[in-house]
Amino acid sequence: MEKIKNIIQASINTKQQVLDNAALLATIEKVVNVITDTFKKGNRVYFCGNGGSAADAQHLAAEFSGRFYKDRKALPAEALHCNTSYLTAVANDYGYDVVYSRMIEGIGQSGDVLIGLSTSGNSANIIRAFETAKEKGIITIAFTGLTGGLMKSISDYLINIPSADTPRIQESHILIGHIICQLVEEKYFG
Repeated sequence: MEKIKNIIQASINTKQQVLDNAALLATIEKVVNVITDTFKKGNRVYFCGNGGSAADAQHLAAEFSGRFYKDRKALPAEALHCNTSYLTAVANDYGYDVVYSRMIEGIGQSGDVLIGLSTSGNSANIIRAFETAKEKGIITIAFTGLTGGLMKSISDYLINIPSADTPRIQESHILIGHIICQLVEEKYFG
């Protein structure tokens, strides 16, 4: 029982640090405005991640393209890893490091947003995607852990959770992702 309580408390402590971080909260607010403006301009939001972060990316994309709280029209958002034929072909033929950058190269447009989830901030395939996004005029938003990793220097907006513990980082990514989805939905649809 005590171990369970300790894990829950660790999650609460991480979220308390997020709550107490005024700069991080200000970044979240900016990201809400950027994504809302992106949708209003008719552009798209793409998500990418690996492993559990890929599942989180898919989850958050679905909150926009499906619904969050409101019954409303779909917003153009998708997770880049959902086409398994593409993913496995590109990984086999070119290497896993380019699976997201090639997709951004093919479908990304200036004014779109690319959100990359990487607890370390060092995922090579997401870094390559961010580099391609920059070349195309796509706004980049990094969801990372404590240091931001290599993504810190190449993202337009950094949401770095004040933790080095992967599960606690991912729990906070979903919390912040849900906050963003809720606020974008409210701002976009009124």
